[in-house]
Amino acid sequence: MALIAADRARERPDEVALRDDRVALRWAEVNATLDRVANGLHALDLGPNRRVAVYAENAVEVVLAHLGALLAGASSVPVNFHLTADEAAYILRDSGTMVLFVGPENLERGLAAAEQAGVPMVIAWRSPGAPVEFERWLAEASDAEPPTDIPPRPNLMYTSGTTGFPKGVDLPPSMFAGGSTITEHIAGLQQSRFAQMGTHLVVGPMYHTGPLSGMRTLAAGTPAVIMGKFDAEAVLRNIDTYKAESTVMVPTHFKRLLELPAEVKAKYDVSSMKLLSHTGAACPIDVKRDMIAWFGPVFVDAYGATEVGTICSIASAEWLEHPGSVGRVIPPFTRAIVVDDDNNEVPAGTEGRLYFEDGTGRGIVYPNDPEKTAASHLRPGVFTIGEIGYVDPDGYVYITDRFSDMIVAGGVNIYPAEAEAVIHEHPKVADVAVIGVPNADLGEAVKALVVPVDPADPPTPDELMALCRSRLAGYKCPRTIDIVSTVGRNAMGKINKRALRAPYWEGTRSIG
Repeated sequence: MALIAADRARERPDEVALRDDRVALRWAEVNATLDRVANGLHALDLGPNRRVAVYAENAVEVVLAHLGALLAGASSVPVNFHLTADEAAYILRDSGTMVLFVGPENLERGLAAAEQAGVPMVIAWRSPGAPVEFERWLAEASDAEPPTDIPPRPNLMYTSGTTGFPKGVDLPPSMFAGGSTITEHIAGLQQSRFAQMGTHLVVGPMYHTGPLSGMRTLAAGTPAVIMGKFDAEAVLRNIDTYKAESTVMVPTHFKRLLELPAEVKAKYDVSSMKLLSHTGAACPIDVKRDMIAWFGPVFVDAYGATEVGTICSIASAEWLEHPGSVGRVIPPFTRAIVVDDDNNEVPAGTEGRLYFEDGTGRGIVYPNDPEKTAASHLRPGVFTIGEIGYVDPDGYVYITDRFSDMIVAGGVNIYPAEAEAVIHEHPKVADVAVIGVPNADLGEAVKALVVPVDPADPPTPDELMALCRSRLAGYKCPRTIDIVSTVGRNAMGKINKRALRAPYWEGTRSIG
């Protein structure tokens, strides 16, 4: 059997292991399907890096595709399902993807992206008439037990990092269970915190590391409930109905839960929840206090980045004593280092550029971009994810700003260069800068500051927004556009985006 937690299928074959809003699969069904996915992929040419991409909205099939790829010794690439065909094609081409899985919502874009990127096979579920139908492909695959003595391969995640357009990074060792064989890898998964709990609820989209990591524990025997799209009341209903014990959320989720009417919140029992991992962005202090008061001290902050995994962590009791902190560094990281503009370390309590020391010496690795890798390091093994903050005398880290240009909206990383490049193409635009401004729901929202060629005849915000929407996924597009006289480029052509952001924030800007 492909699922290493095969005792679940043998001992409790009729127990539901995996469900979404549409279907529920028993352990025996999950196990048999993973056998077929793994064997079906083994029969294909996956290229030297064995890349398989998944470009689809949350559903049980997304879980089966990712886990089947893992069990086939393939590296699966989660592709944001909001991306346009052109944006997805860039990732498929850059990653060397040989097989693309898509859902019905993404079929047209998936086929177009695959054609652009030269991907030879697209497998689509619930899409009658697709070139390769998932259901038929499964039926034709072998149901034999696939080999488990092959090495596992980490996901290839695409991130903007601190600068530049999306880059592929292997899921770091701190987030990948490793092992020299699939058997050893699943044994490692069984040691994860989520695997020690009961049913895991997947709330966020599975192209993010948090939901993807939670989903992966299905292979270690932890049942999973997959939500298609976020709905605050549905989250509470699922926790109550399925007695979910763990999940991953971002601050925007917390805010929308808290905004529910009191009578709605009172209808559902959330006492089964034992571990609620908070990630994606720092949380406003009042929001976090209210969530702890409601759910109890079950929150664990995971601060870090796709490139390196969790760097700092803090549990509820500690957080209440150090409100606003993202915690202290955890292994394999050894300490947080704050430096001034001349790269000199500064004393505790002093704000500056924040770096972290990796005890393994690895730091951040961008496989195809040595310049970007070097730019992320103060010295070997001492890296930054582009933020400003301070460390208190007890070693607790506080994030106050970013010196990178990245915007975090609703826990999603947005790199301004993509929108800037599109807006620059408009014939009436002389210059543009895209920044993050406060947003009560998302934390930050995307704003474009546009310098017109002719101040007497500027482009309209509507036509610039339409241009962006025609080329970019909606979440990358500006929500507001201001026409300005300058974006303050210096003699070297550089923009101080921290200065551009400052007028939009009350006092000094503080993340969370």
